[in-house]
Amino acid sequence: MKREFLKTADGSFTIHLPDWDEQYHSKHGAIQESKHVFIQTGLHHFCELYKKQHLAILEIGFGTGLNALLTSQEAVVLDKTISYDGVEAYPISFDEVQGLNYPEQLDVDSSSFLKLHEVPWETPQKITPHFLLHKQKKFFKDITALQRYDLIYFDAFGARVQPELWTQEVFKTMYDALKQDGVLVTYAAKGSVRRAMQAVGFKVERLPGPPGKREMLRASKTSS
Repeated sequence: MKREFLKTADGSFTIHLPDWDEQYHSKHGAIQESKHVFIQTGLHHFCELYKKQHLAILEIGFGTGLNALLTSQEAVVLDKTISYDGVEAYPISFDEVQGLNYPEQLDVDSSSFLKLHEVPWETPQKITPHFLLHKQKKFFKDITALQRYDLIYFDAFGARVQPELWTQEVFKTMYDALKQDGVLVTYAAKGSVRRAMQAVGFKVERLPGPPGKREMLRASKTSS
């Protein structure tokens, strides 16, 4: 499938799939979206609720590695150690990685971003003293983890182009993979997605979305 670079509104690039008219991040700002949905509404929220020193995070759709890069930076700021599992069925090429301008936009050394893509798949790799990355090349339906994660970044392609990734069955897999009191965040806000989450036991909140999007969803695995 053809892929091309797209400069988003905040100056950061994303990858656009013209055949689907879909991109890896919001055209209103790739970095802004990732920071709002996954870092602020996900990671910061969880850390404010639970004073855990070590967190386990699952990313559904490793994609460009932007969420992993931001999380590795934030682990240092928060003084947390994070084990980060990134699942991706179709990894981007290293040429595409080198065309992304996240280090420049975030004012970080490019080696910290490239390393996320250079390390091998299928084996945990220590990226920094605060951040352990385990990239897994597989389909989301093949995830079998049980009560392993504190936080899930659900960053799959949208339901318009891949509705099979936003079903009750998929969210049951996510629910089972979370520890009690675990949290899932996603940029999506469709009613069908919210209902699928609720059907498997999640408590779901509609929250303000990132620039260009009115709402997003945060789902919690909690008995309260």
